[in-house]
Amino acid sequence: MSEPALAKWLRWLIYASALVPLIIFSQYMSPFHFGKVVVLRSIVQVMVALYLLLIWRDRSYLPKGHLIVWAFVAFTAAFTLTSITSIAPMQSFWGTLERMGGLFTFWHYLVFFMIAISVMRSSRDRQILLDLMIAAGAASAIYGFLQKTDWSFILGSGGRSRIFGTLGNPALFAGYQILVAFLALTLSFMRRTSKNWRIWYWGAGGLMLLAALSTAVRGSLIGIAVGALLWALLWSVLNRSKRAKIALLTGLSGLVAFVFLGIMFRNTSLVQHSSYLNRVTDFSSSTFTVKTRFWAWSAGLKGWSENPKTIALGWGPENFNVPFSKYFNPKFFTAPGAETFFDRAHNMFMEVLVTMGLVGTFSYIGIFVALFWTLAKMMRVSGDERAIAIGFTAMTVAYIIHNAFIFDTSANFLTFFMILAFVTHIAQRGLDDGKLQATNYKLQARKRWTGPQVTVAMVMGIVVVATVYATNVRPSLANYASTRAIVAGWQGDWVGAVNKYREAIDYDTPGRYEYRHRFAQYLLEVSGSPDIAKVPNFHEVMLQAISDVKNNVAENPQDYLPHLYLSRLYITLGKDSSKSLYNDLALQESARALEISPTFVRTYYEVAQAYINKGDLENAFIWFEKAQKLQPDVAVTYWYMGTVRYQIAAKSQDIAGTKEAVGYFSAALEKGYSLTEGDAQKLVNAFLQVGDMKSVVAVFQNLTVSFPAKSQYWSSLATAYVKIGRIQDAISAARKVIELSSGDAATQAEAEQFIRALGGTP
Repeated sequence: MSEPALAKWLRWLIYASALVPLIIFSQYMSPFHFGKVVVLRSIVQVMVALYLLLIWRDRSYLPKGHLIVWAFVAFTAAFTLTSITSIAPMQSFWGTLERMGGLFTFWHYLVFFMIAISVMRSSRDRQILLDLMIAAGAASAIYGFLQKTDWSFILGSGGRSRIFGTLGNPALFAGYQILVAFLALTLSFMRRTSKNWRIWYWGAGGLMLLAALSTAVRGSLIGIAVGALLWALLWSVLNRSKRAKIALLTGLSGLVAFVFLGIMFRNTSLVQHSSYLNRVTDFSSSTFTVKTRFWAWSAGLKGWSENPKTIALGWGPENFNVPFSKYFNPKFFTAPGAETFFDRAHNMFMEVLVTMGLVGTFSYIGIFVALFWTLAKMMRVSGDERAIAIGFTAMTVAYIIHNAFIFDTSANFLTFFMILAFVTHIAQRGLDDGKLQATNYKLQARKRWTGPQVTVAMVMGIVVVATVYATNVRPSLANYASTRAIVAGWQGDWVGAVNKYREAIDYDTPGRYEYRHRFAQYLLEVSGSPDIAKVPNFHEVMLQAISDVKNNVAENPQDYLPHLYLSRLYITLGKDSSKSLYNDLALQESARALEISPTFVRTYYEVAQAYINKGDLENAFIWFEKAQKLQPDVAVTYWYMGTVRYQIAAKSQDIAGTKEAVGYFSAALEKGYSLTEGDAQKLVNAFLQVGDMKSVVAVFQNLTVSFPAKSQYWSSLATAYVKIGRIQDAISAARKVIELSSGDAATQAEAEQFIRALGGTP
């Protein structure tokens, strides 16, 4: 009697999956997510073929029903249904390149879970898996701490204050560390755990909790604190432990003391000079990061409540960006480089509600209900099952709190579902192998392979290879080509960059949306080069990129972003002629973007720029003014308004218009606009025309701060000081000119003469 080799192979693949969170594809776009997903999908696709053959030969390996199993299946069914009814079904199916989510990947998690609960039959099987998960979590924590070094081979290094381990984002990393840390600490409380293993679990768990704390993610810290207190509470009540009660009271006192001291010393130099303490003691809801979360959730809720369909089924998985854009809060826009694109809600429950509606939300919550129900049953049993139930209940609560401020990605999903498989394993088989004998899982005599089985196995092998190549290898080739294009662009290799972008796009795999936009962005950057006339075939390549981005419009009709890219590409082509039809096409694309997202401030800039190209400065000013009314706190908007108004006034020599322009320029400076040297000359001319010498002084003061080594600005400042009667300041500025012009005798002599004329000494 022997166990089928297929089952053993499947277990080895499951063990290998535990190490997936450590995978980083450093030479790829989305290096911390892409590699994990394509490797896991490849593993699961192989597992599917092996598992189908296994259950054909031995039906005892079919999965057994359990509340957690049905809850997982229900959520996957909701995920599938809402993908079918999605506003953008292909986006829901494949997901985005950055997160690598979507229905196709999620199916792999369900299949993995089903196979795991079917072939992981003994306590030894599960223990190997758990130990590998903990080892991987500890290794990821160590990698995170190494990011505080300057070692170039550590991706993300450079003295980083907030580490992100092998997940690429502090919040995602904190969630992963919470799961594995609580797992390790739970195992340490089991009576059967030996002393040496207990030391390892405590060490690994402590290391991972320290890593989670080092991320300074406040939602995660709250989750850890609440989870730890709940653990102590349950242990003290269920096991009547005095130590647990003392730990609970100590923890509560420590938490209260931390909050009190955080409030009391919030404004002290100790806290203000520490980025970590400054962040974790910021309890204010008015912090910009906190406000952006509320704005995003508000936009999502407006989108969710739009109609009965969105209430029931949402907008479709991976499509949070659609309602976010439709109900965009202009306050997000703080400057042209501001983060104004949220593809996720940064709250897993809100994410599911908005993208999958009530159907998805109830089924998602159902997974936690099933888990808590199972753990509650385990708490009724004394001993190690109760220890596991208490630890995992605390872990789940901590994870839920963490997920109220972030979302799940591949490593977190995989780890959580492995833990679900472990709980299901215990619920179905118990902690000991003794219960295994009562489950009708019997080892059968080794069977010979029949002819049909061999034939099907060969066909399956071919299908698996083809599937892995089509869904994982080709996307990897396309991704790598895109990063080679980016590198070629950095190196000034125009031909190489274009060829590699074309290669990435022509693979026509999931991710092409991002590759097309990356290509367009590269061309827009090149268009600003002073040597653009020397770039071969630039116009033809631009038209090619426009065709590519139009495909993004066709595939994502409710997405404003491709329209903005098209508008900017057309503006670039139309800037050399006021009569160019490209400017009209740019206006058409901007208008479509505004239909989709009517409050997105950046689009108003695009419209204004198209009118500037057309020579219609009055309309350009109107659109900048609309942008200012939408979001009145953005300094650059006032600068744009001042620039256009100044140009209009210059044409008609309208002094009143110039004064109005000066008012906008002054408002821009008051709101923090940073002057360039070109801006400064324009501003000085405007101020001189209206006789505002004090503002001229302010401009040159700004320039001497920004460019302290340029003597010409100190010279101009000295002259301006004289005009407003600040003689001593003028002399000081002239002395600075002498200091900076040590190699220029003529400039020094002129400055000395200037000082003497004012009655000073050089």
